[in-house]
Formats: sequence, structure tokens, C-alpha cells
Amino acid sequence: MVRTRLWILHVVTYSIKLFMSLLPILRFPDPRLKKIAAPVEVVDDSIRRLARDMAETMYEAPGIGLAATQVDVHKRVIVIDASETRDQLMALVNPEIIEQDGVQVCEEGCLSVPGIYDRVERAEHVVVRYLDLQGQEQIVSATGLLAVCLQHEIDHLQGRVFVEHLSQLKQLRIRNKLAKQARITA
Repeated sequence: MVRTRLWILHVVTYSIKLFMSLLPILRFPDPRLKKIAAPVEVVDDSIRRLARDMAETMYEAPGIGLAATQVDVHKRVIVIDASETRDQLMALVNPEIIEQDGVQVCEEGCLSVPGIYDRVERAEHVVVRYLDLQGQEQIVSATGLLAVCLQHEIDHLQGRVFVEHLSQLKQLRIRNKLAKQARITA
């Protein structure tokens, strides 16, 4: 009886994993990261599946945000979970910053630029309009880490990586460091 239950649990767990998958994350300076994402026309099951796969990829990486552009899908979809408990997943379709004010400087990193962190100036407060996974329009007002994360991920949808907010010298150093890492791991 116990073996049967364990086998059923294993089959159910395996079946759930079949419906979700980890997606490969593009690495800077891959030119595909420069592509501008297209608006999503209809929030359907394919978009919901993309958001689930992106969330699984983000959590596994681990990260706090991921844009579809980073997984070579050029649609305006992002997922974010900036909570300490990792249980407040947000999936935003066609996110758009409609208000921003103030200034904050935070250290940022990026799943597409592994091991690189630097200080970036962003708006302190943003208001973002988006569609949820049911296709309903929503508005979120954010400050602090969530505001930074929203701006960072929306940048990806516009073909920008956070290092592009840095000086040319810092960008060159980052490219050289990443090239060296690639040579070592090859």
C-alpha cells in the first residue's frame, strides 16, 4: 500500500514537471537580449504556460525577476517575486510604467549577467499598468526593491540590460570579465 502511494506520488510529481520546464537564460552580450518584445495580443494558455515556465526558471536560477526576452521569447511578459518568503509571484503581461518619481540608487544584478553587480539609478516610485494571467487590466504602485525590479525587467522588454546604465568603461570591463569566465568554463 505504501509503495503504491509513493509510486502514485512520483508519477503525479513527474507529470506536473512535464507541464513545466526550465528555460535557458540568454547571457549578456547575446544580441537577442537587444530585441524589443512585442505586445501580447491575447492572454491565452500559451502565455500562462510561458509565465509558469519563466517562474520555475527564475526560482531555480535563483532570481527575483525574469523577462521573456531573457529566455529568447520576445513577448511582453515578466515574472517577479521580490518577497523574502518567495511566495508572492507576480506575472505581468504588457507591463507599462505610467508614473514614476523620485530617485534611488540600488545595487543590481541580473540572471543574464551572472556574477556582476553594480549600482544603478532608478525611479524611487513607479506605477505600472499590466494585464494579469486572466487578461484583466491591473495597476501596481511600487517602491523599494519591487520598483527596481519592475524597472529592470521592463528594461529587458525594451532590449536593455542593466549594465547599459553604467559607464562605457564599466561595460567594457564587464564584457571582458564575462569573456574570461566563458573561456575558463569552456
